[in-house]
Amino acid sequence: MTQSYSELPAISLNQLLARRQLLKRAGGGLGTLGLLSLLKQEGMLESADAAPSIKATNPLAPKPTHMPAKAKAVIWLFINGGPSHVDTWDYKPELEKRDGVALEGFDNKTGFFQNAVGPLMKSPFKFKQHGESGKWVSDIFPNLSQHVDKMAFIHSGHTESNNHSPALFMMNCGVPKMGHPCVGSWVTYGLGSESNSLPAFVVMSDPLGRGLPKGHSLNWGAGFLPSVFQGTYLRPTGEPIDNLQPPSVLTEKGRQRSQLDLLKSLNRQHLQQNEGDQELAARIESFELAYRMQSAAPEALDISREPKHLQEQYGIGTKKCEHFAKQCLIARRMVERGTRFVQIYSGGMENQRSWDGHSDIKGNHSGFAAETDQPIAALLADLESRGLLNETLVIWGGEFGRLPIAQKGATPGRDHNPHAFTTWMAGGGVKAGTTYGATDEIGFKAAEDKVHVNDLHATILRLLGMDHEKLTYLYSGRRFRLTDVGGHVIDKIIA
Repeated sequence: MTQSYSELPAISLNQLLARRQLLKRAGGGLGTLGLLSLLKQEGMLESADAAPSIKATNPLAPKPTHMPAKAKAVIWLFINGGPSHVDTWDYKPELEKRDGVALEGFDNKTGFFQNAVGPLMKSPFKFKQHGESGKWVSDIFPNLSQHVDKMAFIHSGHTESNNHSPALFMMNCGVPKMGHPCVGSWVTYGLGSESNSLPAFVVMSDPLGRGLPKGHSLNWGAGFLPSVFQGTYLRPTGEPIDNLQPPSVLTEKGRQRSQLDLLKSLNRQHLQQNEGDQELAARIESFELAYRMQSAAPEALDISREPKHLQEQYGIGTKKCEHFAKQCLIARRMVERGTRFVQIYSGGMENQRSWDGHSDIKGNHSGFAAETDQPIAALLADLESRGLLNETLVIWGGEFGRLPIAQKGATPGRDHNPHAFTTWMAGGGVKAGTTYGATDEIGFKAAEDKVHVNDLHATILRLLGMDHEKLTYLYSGRRFRLTDVGGHVIDKIIA
């Protein structure tokens, strides 16, 4: 029953306009408006018709892009150790002419070994032109050279450090120091996952006992983002993921499912009392994902299900490249099933255990090219035949390049070069058969249309439908992003 005005309690003008009353009432409203604004910025405010609490309970739920996406997934072939651009994709005939001549004015602190500076050194490999684009390619890539018309080459990359660890962090995380989220974590944070039963972000490393890259798991860590966004590392030998096969006692009469249901119920009660705790929401989802993976992951990782001829096309059965071939085939199977980001490391620790050719550049690069050339070429062909290449961005590149001068030794190699490196991309909306930027005539420094690592990252995010300036995370009072305070999209390589 509606109360009449005459029955309402009288309020004096002094009470109505009392300062304390005004501040109390207005303060609560302003606080609520501020909270709503923050929740919207963090993407935690759902519209009225959205599924209730979907983002609060599943941080990996698919999220909308900032703009139309050209790629849905990424396969990053990380050429660990720093491949020599002048011995792979960046042909420099001037090096042949000036072979053995000292480079005037060279700063011996450019590389890592200051007392081993030699003269300019020509490439020990022969280069030939391939494809309709006429791209010059080293003869260490007989298979990949047949796919150059699918690739967009960036020859003017440069970075900020000549040391592996900070350079790896720079290439993976956008800053040359540890503790920041990597590209894969930013991508899964921004887009979520298309699979509810497989990891959104997977990492594979060298399986031949040559170790992990410098910085180890920090290269695929989530940094200050919730831990659910970190990469899932697939061990190169033995069981790829712990506890994929649950103990038999848990499979009896649905005991494991009952335990998880109880745990989920308790955790969600706690989450209601601690709204906005993203780490807690991440833990709840990690339990459920682990349970679903016990049935989905073994199937996705079982390459024996692939036809024999396709396995042979990748190089499975060929001793020199079988390990990398298996990883490339797993990568295709994972993105096919909804995994968002896959990163594969070729080579382990520094020096001859990776593409870090300080000595015998010919033997070093020949060996690692033989391990990767056929599998990567097969990956490109396989993705294309399945209609997946258009929506899968394939990236090839390392943490820096190498100097055009020789590093002295019994068998000359090349030292680190932060001033120039080559990266290529294929599929995923790139303009195929193109070249962007250039180094100087000897390949020492990026000279035309320079591309910083932040620019590379901004372009990757753009191809995935994200604006690198809008993909941010509030941490310690500051809004962080993958591209830090830089980054420009390389529009000329986007189709």
